[in-house]
Amino acid sequence: MKKIIKLVAGISLLGAILNAAPKTDIVDTAVEAGSFKTLVAAVKAAGLVDTLKGDGPFTVFAPTDEAFAKLPKGTVESLLKPENKSKLAGILTYHVVAGKVKAKKAAKLDSAKTVNGAELKISPSGKTLMINKSKVVKADIKTSNGIIHVIDQVLLPPAKKTASNTTNIIKHAIHKGVPLFNSGHHSQTAKLYMTAGKQILGQCSSSTCSDSMKTIKAAMHKASAEHCPTSQAWIMRKAFDHVLASSK
Repeated sequence: MKKIIKLVAGISLLGAILNAAPKTDIVDTAVEAGSFKTLVAAVKAAGLVDTLKGDGPFTVFAPTDEAFAKLPKGTVESLLKPENKSKLAGILTYHVVAGKVKAKKAAKLDSAKTVNGAELKISPSGKTLMINKSKVVKADIKTSNGIIHVIDQVLLPPAKKTASNTTNIIKHAIHKGVPLFNSGHHSQTAKLYMTAGKQILGQCSSSTCSDSMKTIKAAMHKASAEHCPTSQAWIMRKAFDHVLASSK
């Protein structure tokens, strides 16, 4: 009889623990899970730890390590570089929605505006909830400042944002490069333009690699084969001008 009473008491205690309000925030919950190492590293690199440990509440669609591994080779490494911090933050905030949105509620929506500013497409497919082209493989993980839904693919913001960022990188490079080139510093100009080209290509993935990026890639290849800094600078500048003209 005593054993039965102890067993019942144990079950009651376990139930109380499971039903209690979670004490860990979104970031700590992801860390403890162990299957979001890339996501946690990305959040740190983007400077979003304090935000996601804040009051919120937030709903986070969290890609697993396996989801990040599906990205083209070198993509994650490129995103984690300091010069791509802004782009990384843009991608990560595209996985976050303000407020607590449980799966049952999400299934009734067609879309949701993210902290990034762009919208996610939401659609139920049988018993599966689809976020853009990603599947929710585990839903409604409660945290102290929101909810986590685990997804099997990384969500990428609309290409329009990438195109806009490309234009900004080019304009910034030309703004600094023109006075350098005109003052005779052709080698520095070529290096500046090549660095800008690498930044642009760092945004390129299987779903966002536009014709403009292909133009930059071709110019980078051609310029790399040149030994004359003046020629390198002109090759890149012509490619930049072409991209700017096509974006109008």
